[in-house]
Amino acid sequence: MPARARARKRAVDILYESELRGRPRRTTLAERVEAADPPVPDYTARLVEGVEEHSERLDELLSAYSQGWTLERMAPVDRNILRIGAFELLYADEVPDAVAISEAVRLARELASDESPAFVNGLLARLMELKPTLLS
Repeated sequence: MPARARARKRAVDILYESELRGRPRRTTLAERVEAADPPVPDYTARLVEGVEEHSERLDELLSAYSQGWTLERMAPVDRNILRIGAFELLYADEVPDAVAISEAVRLARELASDESPAFVNGLLARLMELKPTLLS
């Protein structure tokens, strides 16, 4: 598995753990970095920090464009995969849009329910389509 793919999976793990434990994302990240078991790649830290920094806007967009699903109703794994995908799509200029979406779909296929890949793909594709208007 390529390094960035491993880093994305590790970011999902940290975000998911933070949510389940009801702890701040940065606290969980700091603990995982300190423990280094397994080591936390720099790109994982960037993703977790980016999701934290833009969490209000990311959650607002995911809520607004997920048809029939509130953020609270989404499975925690789906919600955190979507946050990472949306962060990369909107704020990580070095990641091509198609890569951000395909990596999120891959994570959903690997970690979530059978319906999750299509849901993740559809929602992130909608954000990509609207991207020019979302960042202005």
